[in-house]
Amino acid sequence: MKVNILLYDGVTALDVVGPYEVLCRLPGTEVLFVADRAGPVRTDTGYLSLVADASLGDAPAADVVLVPGGYEPPVARGPLHEWLRGADDASTVTASVCVGSLVLAAAGLLSGRRATTHWLAMDALAGYGAVPVASRTVVDGKYATAAGVSAGVDMALSLVDHLAGPVAAQAVQLGLEYDPSPPFDAGSPAKAPDPIVAALRANRDQIFRLPA
Repeated sequence: MKVNILLYDGVTALDVVGPYEVLCRLPGTEVLFVADRAGPVRTDTGYLSLVADASLGDAPAADVVLVPGGYEPPVARGPLHEWLRGADDASTVTASVCVGSLVLAAAGLLSGRRATTHWLAMDALAGYGAVPVASRTVVDGKYATAAGVSAGVDMALSLVDHLAGPVAAQAVQLGLEYDPSPPFDAGSPAKAPDPIVAALRANRDQIFRLPA
């Protein structure tokens, strides 16, 4: 199985690395990181770089195409969206993490489809023609979308289940010892204290920036 993971300046590292750590453990899987050009790509914190193996023009077709989120997701229509549409034509699964679903939607791939994204970007997702669903992972046909950042691990495990079955998915989960037990029950706006939810809403631009 071939997996292409998109990189771009300001991408969120965990959106990339979480699904990668799951998918690369499926036997026979080849993961390729692709970007506008091959070479290092700086993540959203400015401290970490990930390396693209190939440019968009050189990237071969893949069974799974994954678009992570980032501080300024590339939603302006252009060559990247043309590449995504072509990659989608050849893929078995097209997936996203966090505001990566906005990129898929801006490319016209989620029109009328159920999808999720970071809870602060639900309205924006609807603006691009998708049907927002407040769920950690949403699958609609060949499209799999994950909510914010850490949800990419859940989505990737569901893809392994879909592609190789529950035994393979559970083996990967156990190998990663993915058994979350966070110190606080504040991982969604429905659970977090109201003042914290309000503070994040008021300062959304510190998490990601979307076009006006």
